[in-house]
Amino acid sequence: MTEFTDFLGEVFKQFGVVNTRRMFGGHGLYHDGVMFGLVIDELLYLKADTSISHYFEARNLGQFEYMRGDRIVKLSYYLAPEEVFDDVDQAAIWARRSFEVAFWSKKAQK
Repeated sequence: MTEFTDFLGEVFKQFGVVNTRRMFGGHGLYHDGVMFGLVIDELLYLKADTSISHYFEARNLGQFEYMRGDRIVKLSYYLAPEEVFDDVDQAAIWARRSFEVAFWSKKAQK
């Protein structure tokens, strides 16, 4: 855990309890056992699919990407908007959207 990941508990207090787990150089952000966020280099990314990606794209918030060999791999996580850190109500709205996407995605995989 880092100060930043500890801080996210406060950020999302209106949404509910969030937990973090270390993973590939960062942390996964979980609610009710479902990963809806990703923290890499103290940046928060939220899960998205085509049903909500327009909220992120309208604010020019990019997808999480990394290099694998000589190609760029993009994951279905987008940079969180700054307002989530200043407004717990906005944080809850964004978290709920991402959690729903992650929840239904996890159910579809089963």
